[in-house]
Amino acid sequence: MQSDRALDVKGLNCPLPILRTKKALSEMESGQILHVLATDPGSVKDFQAFARQTGNTLLEFSDAGPVFEFYFRRK
Repeated sequence: MQSDRALDVKGLNCPLPILRTKKALSEMESGQILHVLATDPGSVKDFQAFARQTGNTLLEFSDAGPVFEFYFRRK
């Protein structure tokens, strides 16, 4: 999937991946897509909840590990 920006939060544990993703999305324009790479196994559930709570859309994710990929559309 094509993205407007990429964010690498590999090696970071909760809550840092969420905080950095929130900051990156806040710097983007509505409709832009953020690609996030994470290694925290809890990030799958965390990012799903984050999307519901913030209104940003989780377009796609891969939880095959060891690296998890997420694509968010800025609200």
